[in-house]
Amino acid sequence: MSLRSRRQEHYVETNTPRMFRVKAVAELLDVSAATIYRAIESGALRALKVGTGKGALRIPEDAIAEYVKACQEAALASTPQLPVVA
Repeated sequence: MSLRSRRQEHYVETNTPRMFRVKAVAELLDVSAATIYRAIESGALRALKVGTGKGALRIPEDAIAEYVKACQEAALASTPQLPVVA
């Protein structure tokens, strides 16, 4: 059984969302890790602190989808309308 199959099996069994590290999300979205940290700090991207003390940040898969959708909507809203040329 491949690692991916085991992960999928684990997801089905526990029904817990897949979690990503900040670096993985940054690579996925082709931005810097600093951009992801800023999005988390501003509340635009939901993340969980795992562990005690300093802990580690993990970003649920559904939070990434929500963030991308919000970014797309913001981009559409800020795009100026071009005049129609007849």
